[in-house]
Amino acid sequence: CILRPMNYRHAFHAGNPADVMKHAILALLLTRLTAKPAPFAVLDTHAGIGRYDLTASEATRTGEAALGIQRLLQAADAGSLPPAAAQALAPYLSAVRAVGGTTVGEPLTSYPGSPCLARAFLRQDDRLILAELHPEDAQTLKGVFRGDRQVAVHHMDGWTALKAHLPPREKRGLVLIDPPFEAADDFDRLVAGLALAHGRWPTATYALWYPIKDRAVSWHLHQRLEDSGIPKILATELTWNDDGRMDRLNGSGMILVNPPWQLDETLGQMLPALHEALGFTQGIAHVEWVAGERIA
Repeated sequence: CILRPMNYRHAFHAGNPADVMKHAILALLLTRLTAKPAPFAVLDTHAGIGRYDLTASEATRTGEAALGIQRLLQAADAGSLPPAAAQALAPYLSAVRAVGGTTVGEPLTSYPGSPCLARAFLRQDDRLILAELHPEDAQTLKGVFRGDRQVAVHHMDGWTALKAHLPPREKRGLVLIDPPFEAADDFDRLVAGLALAHGRWPTATYALWYPIKDRAVSWHLHQRLEDSGIPKILATELTWNDDGRMDRLNGSGMILVNPPWQLDETLGQMLPALHEALGFTQGIAHVEWVAGERIA
C-alpha cells in the first residue's frame, strides 16, 4: 500500500484559510458533542505535531497564517462579523486563543493543530486517539501530550488506525480524516476508509477534509459518496480562486457524515461570513446535502 509521504510538513501551512475552515467546523462538532453528558471519543487519523509556532521559519516563509487565522482574528476583534457567524465561530476562536496563550487584540504566535484543538474540548471522561505516521512528527506529538491520560498517541498510518481503533468503547464520538493528499490514491482511500469506518461505527460523526484543485475531482468524490449508500452526508466547501487553473489550491472542502441537527443551517450562515472576513473576492461558500437531509 502507499503510505503517507515523508516530505509533508504542515508547519508551512498552519493557520491558512484551509485550516481555518476545517478547524472552525471541527470546533462546532466538538461543541455539539459536549452538549450531552455521556462521554465521547475522538479519533484523528493524520494528526501532525499538535501545535505550530507561527514565528518559526516555516510559517514566516509562506506567510499563510496571515491570510487565514490572523485575518479572521482581526475581523472578530473589530466586531465586523455578523452576529450569527460570530456566535458560530466563537468556540473555535476561543480555543485558538486559549491554546496560543493570547487574549483579544494580541497577535497570535502559536496555532493549534487538530489534536490540541480537540483536546481543548475534552471533559474528564472523554478521550482523544491520535495517529501520525511521520516518525519525527509522532515523537513531537507524544511530547505534547506526555502524561495526559486522556490522549493516546500512536505512530501508525492513519488508514490503519481506522481498523485498529474503531469502534471505541464510547458510543458517541467523532472521526477526523485529514490526509495530505500527496498520494495519487488518497481520494480513493478517503471513500474506502469512510466505508470501512462507518461499517464499524455507524453512529459516529465523520469529518473528512479534501483539497479543491480540479472541480471535477470534487464532483466525482461527491458522486461516489452518494453512491456509497451511507445516509446523512453533508458537503461543505470554501473556495477563494476561480476554477480556471488546476495547478494550485483553489479551496477546501469538508464532508460531514451524521452531522448534528441543524448544523447545515449554522454552516450556511458561518461559511459565507468567513469567506468575506478572509477578504476573498473570488470563489464561494457552499453547503449541500450529498445524501439524506436537504436544506429547506
